[in-house]
Amino acid sequence: MDEQEAPQHEGSPELFMFLASTVHDMKNSISVLSGTLENLLSSHSSSSDPQYGQMSHMLYQTKRLNDNLIQLLALYKDVGKPGYPFDPAPRSVRELVEQVSGQARMLLQSRGITLDVEYPQHAIWTLDEDLVIGVLVHAINNAIRYTRDRVRLAISIDGDYLELRVEDNGSGFPAALLEAGISAMDPQRARIDFLSNSSGLGLYFSSEVAKMHKHRQRRGGIVLENGGALGGGCFVLRLP
Repeated sequence: MDEQEAPQHEGSPELFMFLASTVHDMKNSISVLSGTLENLLSSHSSSSDPQYGQMSHMLYQTKRLNDNLIQLLALYKDVGKPGYPFDPAPRSVRELVEQVSGQARMLLQSRGITLDVEYPQHAIWTLDEDLVIGVLVHAINNAIRYTRDRVRLAISIDGDYLELRVEDNGSGFPAALLEAGISAMDPQRARIDFLSNSSGLGLYFSSEVAKMHKHRQRRGGIVLENGGALGGGCFVLRLP
C-alpha cells in the first residue's frame, strides 16, 4: 500500500472534544468515589477488618486511575498553552509539602505506610505548584507499589536546583522501569513504551513538567534510581 492509499486516521476536532469531555467527567466521578472511600476509611473503627483492607485497595486503584486521567487531560490540553497555562510563581516549600502530604495521607494510612518528610523550613522556590504537586502525588502513589512500609519525601536545595525525592524501602525499581526513566529525559534514546510500561504515562507527564521549568539555560529533569536513604526505589525531580 503506497502513501496515497494509506487510510487517514486523523480525528475530527468534535471527536477529540467529546473524548476530552468524557475523560473530564470520568475524572470527576473517580474523585467523588475517592473522597467517599476516604471518608469511609477514616470513620472505620478497625483497620484489621477485612472490609477495611478491601476499601483501602479500592482507594489505591481509584487514586491511580485519577492520576492517569489528570495526566491525560493535561497532555491533551497541551499543558503550557493557553488552554492549560504553565504558571510558575514563588512558592513556599513547606506549604508544598503540606499539600502533597495531605493528599496522600489517607491512602498511606489505610495501607499502613509511614510517610517521612524532610525539607528546608523557610525555602521559597519558583515552580508551577499544581503541576509539581501532581507529579509528587503520582510518585508517592507509585512508591506504594514498591515499598514495604515506608515512603520518604525529601526536598533540598542542591546548588542551583531544588531536588525533590520520593523514596521507598522496597526492593528497588525493576531494570525496565529504570530504563524508561532514562528514555523519558533523553531525546536520543527510544521513547517510553506505553504498551509494555504501565508507568509510561506518569513518566512522560513528569518529564514534560520537569522540562517546562527553565532558568538561565538550565532546565528541570527526572531521574529514577535505586538506593537513597531507605534503600529502595527513588524518584527524583530536579527544578532549576
